[in-house]
Amino acid sequence: MVSGDASPSESIVTNCNGCDVLVHEVYTQLGYAKSSDAWKKYITSFHTSTKELADLATRAKPKTLVLFHQMYFGGAEDTEAVMLREIRAGYKGRVVSAHDLDVY
Repeated sequence: MVSGDASPSESIVTNCNGCDVLVHEVYTQLGYAKSSDAWKKYITSFHTSTKELADLATRAKPKTLVLFHQMYFGGAEDTEAVMLREIRAGYKGRVVSAHDLDVY
């Protein structure tokens, strides 16, 4: 299942329901915390945080969660490792961070 470029939606939980793969976009909490108020308002309207995605994935129960359209806007310390750590803090299933031409 592919979420698209979207804010959190209960339809992900309903439609995945134990799907093999959930592909979902995500931004880091670290980047959010370092953003301006205007950017925070925009990002929460149209995108999904690591914390929100961890909650969705826990309830949707995909066999593999694939992160795509990863957004890092918290400076040099906002990295893929940070994103994975944030996701894994709330989601205990298999998660990978996608890169162009990866195969899963």
